[in-house]
Amino acid sequence: MRLRQGISGLLLCGAIYALPTISLAQTASPESVGMSTDRLARIGPAVMREVGNGVVPGAVTLIARDGKIVHYEATGFLDNDKTRPMPKDAVFRAFSMTKPFTSVATMMLLEEGRLQLGDPISKWMPELKAMQVAVEKRDAAGTVSVELVPARREITVQDLLRHTSGLVYSGSASVKRVADAYVAIDIESRDRDVTTDEFIRELGKIPLASQPGAHWEYSISTDVLGVLLERVTGTRLDRLLDAMLFKPLGMKDTSFQAQPGDLVRLADAFNADPIKAITWKSARIEKDPGLRYLRGGAGAVTTAYDYFLFAQMIANGGVANDRRYLSKKTVEFMLSDHSQGTTGSPIASTGPGYGFGLGFAVRRQDGLGVAPGSTGDAMWAGAGGTSFTIDPKERTVGIIMTAGPATRGYTRMMFKNMLYAAMVK
Repeated sequence: MRLRQGISGLLLCGAIYALPTISLAQTASPESVGMSTDRLARIGPAVMREVGNGVVPGAVTLIARDGKIVHYEATGFLDNDKTRPMPKDAVFRAFSMTKPFTSVATMMLLEEGRLQLGDPISKWMPELKAMQVAVEKRDAAGTVSVELVPARREITVQDLLRHTSGLVYSGSASVKRVADAYVAIDIESRDRDVTTDEFIRELGKIPLASQPGAHWEYSISTDVLGVLLERVTGTRLDRLLDAMLFKPLGMKDTSFQAQPGDLVRLADAFNADPIKAITWKSARIEKDPGLRYLRGGAGAVTTAYDYFLFAQMIANGGVANDRRYLSKKTVEFMLSDHSQGTTGSPIASTGPGYGFGLGFAVRRQDGLGVAPGSTGDAMWAGAGGTSFTIDPKERTVGIIMTAGPATRGYTRMMFKNMLYAAMVK
């Protein structure tokens, strides 16, 4: 088996060298791997019902078991006017499905001895060394005040991977003062372009919403992780992920900038979607990033097939096409629950029953969920309407790509129900 090259073998003086791509995955009849053709055939009509109901214009769905594709279908339309049929190679804004890419690259560097989970991130980002924490207090009359206290310890690499850093997203911050500070300077850079150094410098001036390691809160932690990778390697994040993952896996339509040829395949949401405008604006995928910081937690575009290649590598325990990206034990470690002992939960994205590992939500037990699954299955989703499931126990990968920000929770669970409904053995 060819072992993965070290990052130093891929990057030399900032240059990226061409890497071999993998061949198309083998397909199989559903029954040969314990799935039902008839039940998989329900997915397309279900999507079309939702097209008619104004939920999404269309979808691309893909299911594989034992590494063999048993369902791969494009349904509905690419555009708001429903004039362009959805192609299988439609390009979607990945949003938070970018996070697993950045997380896997981090663990690849860990395996090379370039960093450790317990490292304080100030080792590479001194701007985030002496952080303060905003603590809300309520008096007898119910009046809320905020006190700033020193962080009890520094933010670590593991905190960024598992969202226990004390960082937040402005739209869902648990402490209003922190949310207001994010909005005041547009720290998520929706309306302005900032450089990587400006982003980190400005972030260091805002207090944390909780003590590092104490509370799980979905956040810009993976954006910060992307900056950390750039500083560890001296290479811009898009080029780094190209070299480490996208090119060797054969993910030819995955990048941090939609190319001119991609735009004609870029999936759109219905104009009636109430959060389409603000969500699409935040994607920032239609121009060269230049010196603007790249969002390691939300900046990629991809296709269903490309994401399958990545997800299948994880399902295989870190191997794809005889090339090893991560060790089996590292993958198992990433897909274990690292959020135990903290407060907070990813329930808004996953439904109940899930904790969080290193870049992936992981199912704690078979019960409590709002959709079928297995203990240890891993998933995550994007704000634009995309989602994936990796179920090691059932040897299954499932991917749905839609463009429907406001309806993403509904379509995510609909597909997951139908994925597991098709398993008959």
